[in-house]
Amino acid sequence: MLEGMKFHHIGVAVKSIEATAAMYEQAGYRKSAIVTDPIQNVNICWLTKAGEPIVELLAPVDETSPVCKTLEKNGVTPYHCCYVVDNLEEAVKALRQEKYVLTSKPEPAVAFCGSRVCFLYNKNVGLIELVETPAKIID
Repeated sequence: MLEGMKFHHIGVAVKSIEATAAMYEQAGYRKSAIVTDPIQNVNICWLTKAGEPIVELLAPVDETSPVCKTLEKNGVTPYHCCYVVDNLEEAVKALRQEKYVLTSKPEPAVAFCGSRVCFLYNKNVGLIELVETPAKIID
């Protein structure tokens, strides 16, 4: 992967944000407000704890949500890893040369206060999300 990419969070596909978040809260994580991302068709909640990785919970809005197939097949499970990049187009171009397939074009993301995100897939790595700086998450 690209040297300039910085790990941001792990996304977890869940059936119920409230049920999963409760487990993290017992471990000292702070839960953000839940927001709906109409482009990705998921409800999103951030879990943060000082010194620990950020966790993003993704629950389907309806049966057309992209996380539905993952939940049907695997139940609650890690869904993607996210990396911050300075320039989305350059990062996508470089990753496509490394056999990544773009699965969603760059779009502004509600959960990132409007920073653009996109998703790519590689059979040896799985699904990754790229978010363009500043990558500020909602509270």
